[in-house]
Amino acid sequence: MKAIFVTGGKQYYVSEGDVIYVEKLDVEEGKEITFDEVLYVDGVTGTPTVKGAKVVCSVDKHGKQKKITVFKYRPKKKYRKTQGHRQPYTKLTVKKIVK
Repeated sequence: MKAIFVTGGKQYYVSEGDVIYVEKLDVEEGKEITFDEVLYVDGVTGTPTVKGAKVVCSVDKHGKQKKITVFKYRPKKKYRKTQGHRQPYTKLTVKKIVK
């Protein structure tokens, strides 16, 4: 069974047993979280969501991604700025999809 759900302003296409990384959520590790905003479940599309459909996931861990370097400069103006960023994430495992 496959589904598309929304969290953190992004859409995720998943099936049961998938491991995904999403924007950081305020849920403790080891707990379950239910997503009700499901856009698609096995050929059934909603307008805008499928009524009664849910995606149940378990929270595996929280962490930060690899560091990226942001470098800004203006040519011929002696302006240079270096900045780093690490995006926080939550690792989820999809337990079941309810139609």
